[in-house]
Amino acid sequence: MSDWIAYDRWPECAGMERLGYVFEVKNAEGQSLFTNCTVPLQLPFDWKSPPLHFRLIAAPPARHSGPIPKPQGQR
Repeated sequence: MSDWIAYDRWPECAGMERLGYVFEVKNAEGQSLFTNCTVPLQLPFDWKSPPLHFRLIAAPPARHSGPIPKPQGQR
């Protein structure tokens, strides 16, 4: 994990992107958002305070879902 960077540097995020990594953006309430670099950043509707800082972290591994069930009445 990298060090926290002040959010006012978010427009520079494109130059910090790395394959297999995402950004963690955190606000004053301790809420985190895990995202790719998008300028401007679309914040969640329930955030009551603006972002404070961000850092680059390893992307979580992909999760596989179960198989899609067959329609009812078919085998």
